[in-house]
Amino acid sequence: MSKEISEVVVGLSGGVDSSVAALLLRQQGFNVVGLFMKNWDETDENGVCTAEQDWKDATRVATKIGVPCYSVNFAKQYWDRVFTYFLDELKKGRTPNPDVLCNREIKFGPFLEYAKTLGAEKIATGHYARVEEKDGKFYLRKAVDLSKDQSYFLNQLSQEQLSWVWFPLGEMPKTEVRKIAAENGLATAEKKDSTGICFIGERNFKNFLKTYLPAKKGEIRDKRTERKMGMHDGLMYYTLGQRKGLGIGGQKTGNGESFFVVEKDLKNNILYVTQGEGEELLSSGCMASGMNWHPAKPNKTEFECFAKFRYRQEDQAVKVFDEGNNCAKIEFEKKQRAVTPGQFVVLYDADGYVIGGGTIDEIIK
Repeated sequence: MSKEISEVVVGLSGGVDSSVAALLLRQQGFNVVGLFMKNWDETDENGVCTAEQDWKDATRVATKIGVPCYSVNFAKQYWDRVFTYFLDELKKGRTPNPDVLCNREIKFGPFLEYAKTLGAEKIATGHYARVEEKDGKFYLRKAVDLSKDQSYFLNQLSQEQLSWVWFPLGEMPKTEVRKIAAENGLATAEKKDSTGICFIGERNFKNFLKTYLPAKKGEIRDKRTERKMGMHDGLMYYTLGQRKGLGIGGQKTGNGESFFVVEKDLKNNILYVTQGEGEELLSSGCMASGMNWHPAKPNKTEFECFAKFRYRQEDQAVKVFDEGNNCAKIEFEKKQRAVTPGQFVVLYDADGYVIGGGTIDEIIK
């Protein structure tokens, strides 16, 4: 981090990671300004607005480390750029990942532009990832703490966006982050990490979606026998590979193994399941669109690398074929389970650098 930079605007979320990111930059002598984003205006089913508590925590941290903290509301931008996309994907029977879009469209979009009005020369967040500059190009790399690495969620960032951002926690293990927070008396030191989709949080997913999409019940059928197993609450609530929450347990049939979702028939509103982990959930490849290459599109039209098809997945060996128009065909060295349209595939090299990422459109059986 260059001392030629003086002012850094840090995205303070009210969590421990962004708190320590701000603290570290302050300790290194930078002029730090905290900026809290409110992207969702509604309360949860208990009438609680978690953003209010997060804002309080962010301001307590800012006061403790002696930096100003401001709040900005991006709820409209979030609705227009992320949430409408989320709903559209669900209507298509896909399983979107809005957190990836939130990074590209909000946290490193309107947030960055607003930070510039505050005099920012750089912005920083509490993400676990690394950005390295070489010959004027910016490379996105996995964090040192692989158990917390968030490069998967950052795969859609542009070169321009990466040129503005610092990730102070990229070289640190999470245990050290917690330790620093405690030693410095930060209010967020013991605060648990947030989980779930950013705007839904830990509330009931079905109850939340009912407000925005009409649910249409339909049959659950065994893919192998076409036997009716029960009724589903709406195809949008289910994803490939899902085992829990199907409501068909306890049936004395087959070998007694659990049932898994293997297909969604939108035309006929049927949810197909199979018993046990059979071939139905396995695929040998996928087609991806909207490929965002890091730092630029590879010169080769065919190359081998590693890939993740979901967050926290182990890297999988793959072969990539450039299909043009920012599309790619990806062949798996080993068949993969429950690769899901709407999710992102992210490509890595052997050293943990992100090669590119795009939306999974089609599964190749």
